Amino acid sequence: MNKHNEQTLIEKAQDQGIYLNSYSEGDYRVQCPECSPTRRKKNEPCLSVTVSYDSILWMCHHCEWQGGVKENSNYKPINRPTPIKKVVPIISSENHKLSDNSIAWLDNRKISEATATEFGLFTKDQKLCFPYYLDGKIVNIKYRTKDKKFLQEKDATKCLYNIDMLQKSWEDNDKKSVIFVEGEMDVLALYEAGFKNVVSLPDGAPQTAKFKSDDKRFMAFEHSKWIFDADEVIVATDADENGKALRLELVHRFGKDICKVVNFPNMDGIQCKDANECLIFDGITVLQECIEYAEEYPVNGLHGVKEYHNSVQNIYDGNEQKAYSTGFKELDKIYKVMPSTFNLITGIPNHGKSNFLDQILLNLAENENWNFAVFSPEHSTPNHIRRLLEKRCRKPFDIGLHARINQDELNEGIQFLDDHFRFIESTEEIPNIEFILNKAKLAKQRFGINGLVIDPFNQISPDRDYAKREDEHIRDIIAKCQQFARNHQIVVWMVAHPHKLYRNDSGVIPPPDLYQVSGSAHWANMSDAALVVHRDFEDNTTKIITRKIREQGIYGHIGQTFFNFNSAKKVYEEMIENEYNSNVEV
Repeated sequence: MNKHNEQTLIEKAQDQGIYLNSYSEGDYRVQCPECSPTRRKKNEPCLSVTVSYDSILWMCHHCEWQGGVKENSNYKPINRPTPIKKVVPIISSENHKLSDNSIAWLDNRKISEATATEFGLFTKDQKLCFPYYLDGKIVNIKYRTKDKKFLQEKDATKCLYNIDMLQKSWEDNDKKSVIFVEGEMDVLALYEAGFKNVVSLPDGAPQTAKFKSDDKRFMAFEHSKWIFDADEVIVATDADENGKALRLELVHRFGKDICKVVNFPNMDGIQCKDANECLIFDGITVLQECIEYAEEYPVNGLHGVKEYHNSVQNIYDGNEQKAYSTGFKELDKIYKVMPSTFNLITGIPNHGKSNFLDQILLNLAENENWNFAVFSPEHSTPNHIRRLLEKRCRKPFDIGLHARINQDELNEGIQFLDDHFRFIESTEEIPNIEFILNKAKLAKQRFGINGLVIDPFNQISPDRDYAKREDEHIRDIIAKCQQFARNHQIVVWMVAHPHKLYRNDSGVIPPPDLYQVSGSAHWANMSDAALVVHRDFEDNTTKIITRKIREQGIYGHIGQTFFNFNSAKKVYEEMIENEYNSNVEV
């Protein structure tokens, strides 16, 4: 992005009220121009802003305002908060009473007539009616039929059930705590247990969590945005899949750091579904304990040992995360592909590092249906595709001594590669690591990649804080790649060249070790796995050496194995199994 375009982009963002101390590429948190001026916590940085080479995007975690600007002058803000509908009272509950049948049914659910009266419940046309109050006025009514069907008033104002009582509870207490349940009966159950700070959404739980700001199911928040000033959010949704989806939506909106999760009791193998069932079968005391002992929601970077119980159990049971075959029997003995790892590929220039890695990628695509994002600026993308086509078709691309790829094979190969590969490149500037990882994240979201290739390291923009030493810069890049691999459960392969090459007494350059890789010892220290690709031009063999395997015994160990390159098929082929020892120290 040139300076003119950059300035234009900044001006567009500022026109929308987005002011940053710096507009360098990256993620920022600032106050929201839409909601911060009217909030109690005016100085809270609730607006997330992402600056990239061609856009500035933002989203508020409080009011959910989303927007963005791009270099394209026709690009407009994504979304402004939906205007709040005028609140229109529906009816009065006067002259409406609970029928004897309704009272009896509620009693069976452990809800007293006194509680039902406090909430204004009444019976109409044999339906149990739950009035929704907002500022003391009935703005909606939920109807429950005998066969458990739910109806609402058409075009009614959507608000949280029991929102008025929650507001009064906050006025009477220093701590602003709210309990979310899935339905009106759960609100009544917790009221019976002594909790007044409990609310539910009018439309129940979604089938899946979508995390969309314009989800109509959550428009009830529009009339009570002050609820996002909560100090504590206790999520007591149902124990089914819909309840879990609602839990994720609520945690997304309020933030993990203030959320707790209620686990209803499992008695004799029977799981209580919700708060009302807990009240019926286990009583008030147990229900109170469920709320009082709600568990902290897991927060990134801070974890209890119990959170790892299942993972540790899997290791104990021999069910660790699966390591995947490279497609080569002998190589698998010393190196398998493990998700969530950072893998270094090094070797002397022109010894086939990229070519061999391409072979592994193609094997994984063919055998495991894996998808990849590839950053490989040393080769033009068409030429890289050409090389992959040769391996896919097992034929040369060009006219020569051997039969080349025919048109049908070319078409099939193009389709296959399009199904499994995406290429990262920039025509405007040399990409930095943030650009590459942002595009890889997009590829993960849209394409479901299993692996990311960065080939080679020295083609990443040297854009860095020059207050840092080169080794610190390299350390930071490796750490970002490692974190990305683990967060997204993918494999990251980084190709890096050695910079110190020495000939031995025989005049031959031996395979490099990891401390010869350009720039830093961090390559050796931080990589999860490290492979050296070394070619013997006299014997026309390629040696693959594993210099490092962090979890030996799980996805490999230190060793070596040998390959021939079949020039007719353009693929690597393992040499005879017993000709070389794949388990030697190197």
